Amino acid sequence: MNLKLEMIVLPISDIDRAKAFYEKAGFRLDVDYTAGQDFRIVHFTPPGSECSIIFGEGMTSTAPGSFQGLYLIVPDIEEARAELTDRGIEVSEIFHDAGGLFHGHEGGDVTHRGPSQERLAGLHPERASYGSFATFNDPDGNGWVLQEISQRLPGR
Repeated sequence: MNLKLEMIVLPISDIDRAKAFYEKAGFRLDVDYTAGQDFRIVHFTPPGSECSIIFGEGMTSTAPGSFQGLYLIVPDIEEARAELTDRGIEVSEIFHDAGGLFHGHEGGDVTHRGPSQERLAGLHPERASYGSFATFNDPDGNGWVLQEISQRLPGR
């Protein structure tokens, strides 16, 4: 069975402000639909992505800005960061994780830590795939992570 992640309902506080931000970031506007006074949806797709975001009035009760770790995979993180900053998006400096993205723990379990601890400035020293990151937030504080992947792990 194939299961494809299609859409993420993003919690935002101001539809027009979020719409302007995602347009500025270069996401493709797919739909801006209003049905009455209490329902509006705005649908965007990041360039090259098969998964989209949607937000609007009456979409979710989740607190605006509460989504963190929304990953955007890029083949060249320096180029992606430069394009976003040229568009006026505030993006962190590029960094890598001192201990690696995945850490083993007692019992052999491996957990994903995310790029939030032990950040070291700059690209991964070997420019390893999955190793370099940059982050940015939308106006509500929903957190996006750029991750450079030039070669996927087997089976991906």
